[in-house]
Amino acid sequence: MTTLTIARLTFREAGRRKILLAALLLGLVYLAIYGVGFYYVNQETTRSQIGPGLLELNQIRNFLFMAGLYVVNFLTVMMAVLTSVDTLSGEIASGTVHTLVSKPVQRWEIVLGKWLGFAGMLTLYLLLMAGGTVGVVYIISGYLAPNILRGLGLLWMNAMLLLGVSLTGGAVLSTLANGVLVFGLFGIAFIGGWIEQIGSFIQNQTAVNVGIISSLIIPSEALWKRAAFEMQSPLVGALGFSPFTAASMPSQVMVLYGVVYAALALLLAIRLFNRRDL
Repeated sequence: MTTLTIARLTFREAGRRKILLAALLLGLVYLAIYGVGFYYVNQETTRSQIGPGLLELNQIRNFLFMAGLYVVNFLTVMMAVLTSVDTLSGEIASGTVHTLVSKPVQRWEIVLGKWLGFAGMLTLYLLLMAGGTVGVVYIISGYLAPNILRGLGLLWMNAMLLLGVSLTGGAVLSTLANGVLVFGLFGIAFIGGWIEQIGSFIQNQTAVNVGIISSLIIPSEALWKRAAFEMQSPLVGALGFSPFTAASMPSQVMVLYGVVYAALALLLAIRLFNRRDL
């Protein structure tokens, strides 16, 4: 019960700081721009007398859909980090956390409650952004990408992964150091993923191995690549390469590694906060 109370307070604090309002407004702006762009591209390719057939049209629609989700994944990750990066470190530095720990509340309840609050907020944000992207594409063109629920589930897990890492850093580091840590890890995964993608295209195993190592450090990019693989069109899957996937597609074992990584990050945040001298 205490955990749920802290989760509710965390959610309300995000609302009080206008985080939810800003995210909602910017999300609506993004969907409006994306919708207008998708409408005109789809209209032009559909009505052209020498335009592509249905199969080619769906490849274009799938490409634009994946481009939209690429942005959604990035924005959701940024949302996960920016909203949680100071939730523990900031309260420790300001002394606000003393109000909580002085009450009959276990420290693990504080961390878990904050995780639940942010997880709920990120889930709603992802539903708005990804659901809006799916809706825009379907309403305008009638196209639905394959395995949407599976792909969106992986995007959600990616957000939970970065949220857990952010809470872990916040339990021992200052807000600034925590931000550097989380964004640095995300940057390592991002560049490693592109190196792996290029390496798979030119068939350079060393470059592919660099990407695999970066995914072991933090599997955020691997989760995105797997989500993109699940939702790609059959033709792109047959070709084995697109701007959003690579020939060395992350396996189910890597997905499981990402799930375990996210769970261990949360458990480590709880343990470190329990041992923190306040």
